[in-house]
Amino acid sequence: MTGPAQAVLKQMLDAAVAAALPAKCLPPHLPPRPRGRTIVVGAGKAATSMARAVETHWDGPLAGLVVTRYGHAVPCERIEVVEAAHPVPDAAGQAAAERILGRVANLSAEDLVLCLISGGGSALLAAPAAGLTLEDKQAVNRALLRSGANIAEMNCVRKHLSRVKGGRLAAACAPAAVLTLTISDVPGDDPSVVASGPTAPDPTTFAEALAVLRKYGIAEPRAVLDHLRAARDETPKPGDARLRRARTVVIATAQHALEAAAGVARAHGVTPVILGDAIEGEAREVALVHAGIARQVARHGQPAPPPCVLLSGGETTVTVRGAGRGGRNAEFMLGLAIALDGHPGIHALAADTDGIDGTEDNAGCLLGPDTLARAASRGLDARRMLAANDAYGFFSGIGDLVMTGPTLTNVNDFRAVLVSRGEH
Repeated sequence: MTGPAQAVLKQMLDAAVAAALPAKCLPPHLPPRPRGRTIVVGAGKAATSMARAVETHWDGPLAGLVVTRYGHAVPCERIEVVEAAHPVPDAAGQAAAERILGRVANLSAEDLVLCLISGGGSALLAAPAAGLTLEDKQAVNRALLRSGANIAEMNCVRKHLSRVKGGRLAAACAPAAVLTLTISDVPGDDPSVVASGPTAPDPTTFAEALAVLRKYGIAEPRAVLDHLRAARDETPKPGDARLRRARTVVIATAQHALEAAAGVARAHGVTPVILGDAIEGEAREVALVHAGIARQVARHGQPAPPPCVLLSGGETTVTVRGAGRGGRNAEFMLGLAIALDGHPGIHALAADTDGIDGTEDNAGCLLGPDTLARAASRGLDARRMLAANDAYGFFSGIGDLVMTGPTLTNVNDFRAVLVSRGEH
C-alpha cells in the first residue's frame, strides 16, 4: 500500500463523492426538447447542483423552481433556488412546495416537467395534507428521527401526511410528461422511497404508515394519528392513469460511489471488498459486524488478504437515548473503535456523502489503532460517550472529525475499513 492510511481513505471518499456529482452523471440523461414548455422542479441536497447541470446542457428555454437545504445552494440563471430546513421541515419548505404545485398546474400534453430529486427532498417539500399543520409534520418528523425507524418507514409515514409526496406531484402534472432524474440516497435505490417519491407510484398505504407509528410508540400529534386512521385520499398506486406519462431514471447510486472508491484502492495496491451498498441497522451494531470482518481479514486473510479495504454503503439508524451530539456515521465509528479495541493495522473512515452527518457540521470521522488511547489521554470515556449518543463530542475531542462542507450530492453513507497488515 502506498501513502499513509488516512490519506488513502480520504482519497476514497473524494472519489465516491465525485462519482455522484450532477455535473458528471446528469447530462447524459437529459431528454429531447418537448413541443411545449419545459418546467424544472425539484428538491433535495443536490437539487441546485442538478439544476445548474440542466441549465448548462439544455438547448432550449426552461423555467422552474428547486428547493435545497440551507447552505447547499449554488446560483442558477433561469431556475429559481429556494433554501429550506432539513431534516425537520420549516415554513420556507412549505411555501416552496406550494409554489411548485402552482408551477405544474394547468400544463398541456405537449409540456415536459423535468423533476430533479435527491436525498433530503422529503423534509424540504412540506405540503401538509388537508387538516394537518406544519407543526404537526415537524412533531412527527422529530419523533421519527429519534425513534430508530429506517428511511423506508419514515418516508411511508411522510407520504401519507402530504399533498406532494407519494406520487402526488406527478399526478398534479398530468397530462404533461414527467421525467424524474434521481440521485438515490436510500438502500435499494427505490424511486418511491427517495425523497418520499413525489413522482413515483406509492405501494404503501395509510394502514402501513399507522403501523410504523405504533411500532415506535409515537402517539402524538393526535391530528396525525386521526388523519392516518381516516385513510382518505390514498396515494397514487402503480397503474394510476395520472402517472402514465411519468418515468424515473436513477442517475447516481451508492454502488457507483463504492466502485469509484474501489478504483482508488486498487491504484494503491489495496484489494477492495464491497460488502454491500444497502446496509441498514443500528449504527453501533453494524459497526460490530464490520469489526468482525476486519479481524477475519487480519487473522485469516479472508475474504481477502491484507492490505484490504472493506467498503459499504446504505443508511444506518440511531435510536437516541442520550443527550449527546453525533450523526449515524460518528456513532458507527465510535462503536467500531470500541469493537476493534486498538487492533493494530486497522484504520477506518465513515462519512455521509452529502457532507453533513445528521444535523452536525462534519461529514464523518476517522479512526486508527491509537484512537481509544488518545481519547483516554484526554479524559474521554468511549463507552460512556457511546451510551450518551455523543460520538461527535468524542471525535471532536481528539481532532478526528472529517469536515468537507456541503458536497452538493447525496448517495448516503460511505464506510471504508482499511486493514493494512495481518496479526502476528
